[in-house]
Amino acid sequence: MAKILVTGGTGYIGSHTAVELHNAGYEVVIIDNLSNSNIKILTQLHAITGKWFDFHEIDLQDAKAVQEFAENNTDIDGIIHFAAYKAVGESVEQPLKYYRNNFYSLINLLTSFNRKIDFVFSSSCTVYGQPETLPVTEAAPVQKAESPYGNTKQIAEEILAETAAVTPDLNVIALRYFNPVGAHETALIGELPNGVPANLVPFITQSAIGKRGPITVYGNDYDTPDGSAIRDYIHVVDLAKAHVAAIKKLEKGNAAANYDVFNIGTGKGSSVLEIISAFERVNGEKLEYKIGPRRAGDVVKVYGDVEKSNKELGWKANLDINEMMRSAWEWEKYIKANPF
Repeated sequence: MAKILVTGGTGYIGSHTAVELHNAGYEVVIIDNLSNSNIKILTQLHAITGKWFDFHEIDLQDAKAVQEFAENNTDIDGIIHFAAYKAVGESVEQPLKYYRNNFYSLINLLTSFNRKIDFVFSSSCTVYGQPETLPVTEAAPVQKAESPYGNTKQIAEEILAETAAVTPDLNVIALRYFNPVGAHETALIGELPNGVPANLVPFITQSAIGKRGPITVYGNDYDTPDGSAIRDYIHVVDLAKAHVAAIKKLEKGNAAANYDVFNIGTGKGSSVLEIISAFERVNGEKLEYKIGPRRAGDVVKVYGDVEKSNKELGWKANLDINEMMRSAWEWEKYIKANPF
């Protein structure tokens, strides 16, 4: 049984990936500094899997702590690296916070695990900026980032590609994924942001349950059918399974090179107003929303070509927007009844 380290493993995507790794027969080790997650997620993971995962509370910016962990865990076969700050708007307001955390964490991992290792990196469609053509493929030129957050993903990919080029034992897949939403079918884990959500769907669910006021649609004058921004929304469970597929591909050792990138999405775009409508339709809830100004750092529309992932990873998204909205709402109701 291969042992996989999941950094940021009590976070939204990390926790779902821990479940899918376990379901696929892997041993899971979790690192998290709990800056944007909750220790109670470990109890939720146990309820889902029957397994208490090996957990270490470590800030990956602490080089000494990461080095000590690597030295004491020489049996780790792969790393899935989620741990990073991720809010576009906040990154515009606090760029140094994002550059410090997102780069130090990555560099400390690569420095400490300087041996044979499979490495899956949590990248983002933000590396494409506003693509010239849609759907955007992995061959599309990386555009100037629209935010410091997006820039950290671009530069992190460069760090990984350049390091892998001179490190034969380091095999890397960067997954450029689109907008993860939804929750586990048990409603025991889901998106749990600290403070006011920066992402659309958790704000929708918190607004619907009475925790927030009206939803703000940032811009209704974009060049899109209804004027609101378009994104490729993907169910978090499908996304988690993509990380398992990436680890399996690296294990086989049949990649054309020891660094590769894959789009992870549905290949279809939905507007902000379409997401609001879908939530109302699926859950029978009426939402209040207002139109606000465009938000700094946002692109107009982006959705991905996922043919490469379908063919080379043997993966595809299976859960539709209805299931995304249904599961997100079930999770929100669970949290209200069982506050963390």
